Amino acid sequence: MLMDISSEMIHSLLPLFMVSTLGASALTVGLIEGLAESIALIVKIFSGTLSDYLGKRKGLAVFGYALGALTKPLFALAPSIGLVLTARLLDRVGKGIRGAPRDDLVADVSPPHLRGAAFGLRQSLDTVGAFLGPLLAVTLMLLWANDFRAVFWVAVIPGLMSVALLSFGLREPASKPVAKRINPIGRENLRRLGSSYWWVVCIGAVFTLARFSEAFLVLRAHQSGVPVALVPLVMVAMNLVYALAAYPFGKLSDRMSHRKLLATGLVVLIVADVVLAASDHWAVVLIGVALWGVHMGITQGLLATMVADTAPADLRGTAYGFFNLVSGVALLVASVVAGLLWDRFGATVTFHTGAVFCLVALAGLAYQSISPSSTDPRSSVDTTP
Repeated sequence: MLMDISSEMIHSLLPLFMVSTLGASALTVGLIEGLAESIALIVKIFSGTLSDYLGKRKGLAVFGYALGALTKPLFALAPSIGLVLTARLLDRVGKGIRGAPRDDLVADVSPPHLRGAAFGLRQSLDTVGAFLGPLLAVTLMLLWANDFRAVFWVAVIPGLMSVALLSFGLREPASKPVAKRINPIGRENLRRLGSSYWWVVCIGAVFTLARFSEAFLVLRAHQSGVPVALVPLVMVAMNLVYALAAYPFGKLSDRMSHRKLLATGLVVLIVADVVLAASDHWAVVLIGVALWGVHMGITQGLLATMVADTAPADLRGTAYGFFNLVSGVALLVASVVAGLLWDRFGATVTFHTGAVFCLVALAGLAYQSISPSSTDPRSSVDTTP
């Protein structure tokens, strides 16, 4: 929660900072956001594999959070797009390093029958930080006459607090002793990641293609004529809905079909894209953003739960790593395409394209459900889907 407050204070303002202060185009914003978020996901494969090899999670998580906190001053100092790109990439490398070990810790300390609720709660706390951050950014922008850099300096404080809390407030569960450490990504171990797991990886990639960077939500809000200082409220609204939805849908995922919940999330995202494409009036944009938040609450904790359910316990870090590697490549492609479409054809075409990708994902889910060999990951994670 604390790191999300720090990060979202910056990220909710960063697209506007790049466009209005540094003169960047929508394509540049999409490229930077796509590179940053995809690198975060790709790095997770190495941190996840390393955490499985060492049998330890906390040290990697602390290092990742510390790297993220220490990059925050670079945003305040950036005179050009080049340093913003450097800071954004380093910040996301830190996120990538901590992500898989953090999810491993959640899985390690959660009873299997409450794992969906545990990931939903983790997602809710992340998202509480993600709406408090933009809310604080709005307050400071109003108080300090749109001084982006001053707000970026304040963001350093909760980032450092998160590192201190993790370092001194968490005791890692004792790992089981192993006679001999083996390579988690060796051929023999990769064979243990069954077809149900790879089905989840493919679904996650298509989801990511359908949902490009949230920086474009900020740009859409700016088109509605809302004052610059108030634009981050769009992220407050999205993350508030996201936070309220994540935990109940996480609990629901422990009791019902994962495929049906995924399909529900896709339908909600299609409606959000259509609404956002329909008009740039602030009320319409707000409705679209709220629907986007519902979609995130339905799907994000669910996908993490599905990875945990379909991977062996000693390979969960590696499983999260591969999942995020594939999703990272998809996110880079999605954000670059969104930036190109935005510059050449405008916001309407961009959001309609996102809806088309959602329809492709829905078609894939429908095909999987009627396939003779298909199995819902919720009801059986050990058979071929």
